[in-house]
Amino acid sequence: MASSVLCLNDPIAQRGMAFFEELLRDFHPRNFAVRLWDGSRLDAEEGRLPRCTLVINHPGAIRRMVLPGNQAALGEAYAYGDVDIEGDVEALFPLVPFLLNPKLSWARQVRLGALLLGLPGTHTRRMGRTAVKLDGRRHSRQRDRQAVTYHYNVSNEFFKLFLDERMVYSCAYFESDDTNLDRAQERKLDYSCRKLRLRPGERLLDIGCGWGALLIHAAQHYGARGLGITLSEPQAELANARIRSAGLEHLCRVEVLDYRDIQKHGTFDKLVSIGMVEHVGEEMLSEYFAQAFKLLAPGGMFLNHGIARASSAQLHNGPTFVDRYVFPDGDVAPIETVLREAALRGFEVRDVENLREHYVLTLRHWVRNLDDRAQHARQAADDTTYRTWRLYMAGSAHFFETGQLNVYQSLLAKAKDGKTGLPLTRTDWYCSEVSPKQVER
Repeated sequence: MASSVLCLNDPIAQRGMAFFEELLRDFHPRNFAVRLWDGSRLDAEEGRLPRCTLVINHPGAIRRMVLPGNQAALGEAYAYGDVDIEGDVEALFPLVPFLLNPKLSWARQVRLGALLLGLPGTHTRRMGRTAVKLDGRRHSRQRDRQAVTYHYNVSNEFFKLFLDERMVYSCAYFESDDTNLDRAQERKLDYSCRKLRLRPGERLLDIGCGWGALLIHAAQHYGARGLGITLSEPQAELANARIRSAGLEHLCRVEVLDYRDIQKHGTFDKLVSIGMVEHVGEEMLSEYFAQAFKLLAPGGMFLNHGIARASSAQLHNGPTFVDRYVFPDGDVAPIETVLREAALRGFEVRDVENLREHYVLTLRHWVRNLDDRAQHARQAADDTTYRTWRLYMAGSAHFFETGQLNVYQSLLAKAKDGKTGLPLTRTDWYCSEVSPKQVER
């Protein structure tokens, strides 16, 4: 049994420690410690080194964290500084479903309730990033713009602190566990272009283009003529600045535009969407794929890259912390739902690849980078935003690691007279990557 270190001069702390000892008595494996505001400590299980320590910062934090009994309250307790997490945040996430549904005997529930109600509440004011407030019908143009800007308009400087040098905000593609992030993101960009089999002069539409990394890579290395769209003005401004810096204005550009309003630009030879379909909403997938089908020229290809929940994953009751503070109106449907809607709109599914393990590695890189630059992150945004991203990215790594979330690249074809023009094998996808030398322009 794990040992406890008690400070006998604080009866409230003694009650708090008794609460955690009773609550965690049968929770295994417990590779984390708990430390209260007075220094009292519950160690990890005997024989285990703690991967992290949950620090309870004041007497009212325990009730604030667990009494509402929902996931959002647990996240808020950390985001607003009621608790801290020293060490590997990811190690705490197996505890979350236990806290939400501990399945304890009636007698233990009564004991825990008595201990909990004997602890003080708190009415301290919470500062910094607040929960989102959206207006309008879900997934209307107006509301989608509000949701996207809530997440992406935090600060370009903030995102630069933990992303790679190209600012790719999606799953990288690793050769091995020790591949560095810049290299892995470059490989993902190139892998995506090879899946699309981009050729010089082809028109490419990037739906949800972020800070323009894929557009720039496709223009530099494949001679594609690209248009990127985003709903975030700061993203578009920085993306176009990067395009100008690379001398690629004649080949690509970024506009602030909804995917539903792009008809004036005609059709494209290739479409790509990386990390955007999660914002579309399950009920809007039919419209999303119908619009993509219209925008794609016959014989063209569409690479749709997005997160999907496992079909067996348990849905949360009510809004989650991520819903309220990170990705409002975000929606990750099972892959079979996504592919069914694509097929119903006319697409032929040619390839589906799950990059789940790659996202685990990507997120752990992001968390380390953010931790290494914590003070700069607080200056670029605020402490609550830093804590929010640290928590959500570590939690996402846990969910990908355990298979509750997946990330798929789906290659979809719009056949022309029944033909796609694709080769019989995927050999060209796995050949050596393009030369660093740019395609002549």
